[in-house]
Amino acid sequence: MAIVGSGPSGFYAAEAMLRSEFSISVDVYEKLPVPYGLVRFGVAPDHYKLKEVTKVFKRIAQMEGFRFLGNVCVGTDIGIDELSACYHAVIFANGAEREKDLGIPGEHLQGSHSAREFVAWYNGHPHYRDQHFDFTHRTAVIIGQGNVALDIARMLVKSQGELKNTDIADYAFEALSKSKIEEVHVIGRRGPMQASFTTKELREFDELGGCTPTALESEIVLNDVSALELETSEDPCVKNNYNYIQKYSKNSRAPNRRECCFRFGHSPLRINGRGSVSSLVLQKNRLKGQAFAQIAVPSKMQSVIDCGLVFRCIGSQADPISGLPYDDQSGVLSNVAGRVTADGRVMAGVYVTGWGKRGSTGTIGTNRGDSVETVDALLADLHLLKNPIYSADYLSKKLHSAGQVIVDFDSWEEIDKEEVLRGIAKQKPRQKITRISDMLALITAQSSVGSRQTPT
Repeated sequence: MAIVGSGPSGFYAAEAMLRSEFSISVDVYEKLPVPYGLVRFGVAPDHYKLKEVTKVFKRIAQMEGFRFLGNVCVGTDIGIDELSACYHAVIFANGAEREKDLGIPGEHLQGSHSAREFVAWYNGHPHYRDQHFDFTHRTAVIIGQGNVALDIARMLVKSQGELKNTDIADYAFEALSKSKIEEVHVIGRRGPMQASFTTKELREFDELGGCTPTALESEIVLNDVSALELETSEDPCVKNNYNYIQKYSKNSRAPNRRECCFRFGHSPLRINGRGSVSSLVLQKNRLKGQAFAQIAVPSKMQSVIDCGLVFRCIGSQADPISGLPYDDQSGVLSNVAGRVTADGRVMAGVYVTGWGKRGSTGTIGTNRGDSVETVDALLADLHLLKNPIYSADYLSKKLHSAGQVIVDFDSWEEIDKEEVLRGIAKQKPRQKITRISDMLALITAQSSVGSRQTPT
């Protein structure tokens, strides 16, 4: 079997197959020389404990039958048809790399960015390391109220001392250390009851050394339906979040401190600026509908925030893959329980898991159950799968003959060890290597093609 993508869903899918009652070999293809996807490039630097899940992934990589083929881009270095010709089945676990648009005038002005760009930049993703963000402005605005929005807000308001011992990319640390941003607004179109961040992440703003979290009392007054939601919700986050937002509404920024203001009941209407962002126009909303299903209804009231940076943080979609059916409405590969479908019919031997299957929802752990569901479907289909035309080694040999450097898991561990050593010197968990050329330069056996793991 082949898996495209080495993030959490890819590793969990590999584990499910390798732990099954069947004798299965798994090749995991990754376009970068380094594995772990969202864990390496999506988890915030100050949440390093969340990255300890890579210890689980390492154990999976050591299972018999596992092989990692890094620095190989499916769709560029090898075609989808070529891949399918070498395996009984292919699972696409390559995530959701297309940020959703706001669909408003001015959103592509200089200074208006997607969350993905910024998160990948400060996490040292090689494809984003050369992005530029202008931190010379006083005010930044974040559109969206999920945990990623809170990650971005923390990165913008944390002090140099609070960031220096994280695994933030060195260039990002340098740029943010010089930031002139004093004020960050985190905007949600509905009320505090409908915000999707979790209490743990919200509470962190109460613990920042140089930033005061605030909210506007007028924006957190609950209508009758929201009050009912607060009273009857079985989700402890709902009550806890509201308690913290109420607490923040009593704060006022102290001198020489940054401010993070949580705003509710507003939708972005347009971004103003001549060439670059100068302000954001907001439209005031009211809530309408039944409990736990309220929607934001726009009013005629508008307001303006003068700002130089805008981050849209409203979710992402899977990129369409040539030759595979795509659900434009959901932004995922068309599928039923992980089986890729075209016009309602299952495509033999093609599967999907992770964000490309369900959308950009859930936590890292959500991917385990999601991947198990996909693998269960694949295992149920084993009797229907056609034998491959070529062996699983055909592609790696072809790429090697063409001079392609294929990074196996042992070679990745060389990179890993070097990053940790560099981090120790700076009292950090690791200092990421952020250029592919530098990663490959560290690999001693560049000409070898990785072998499958065998029992030790």
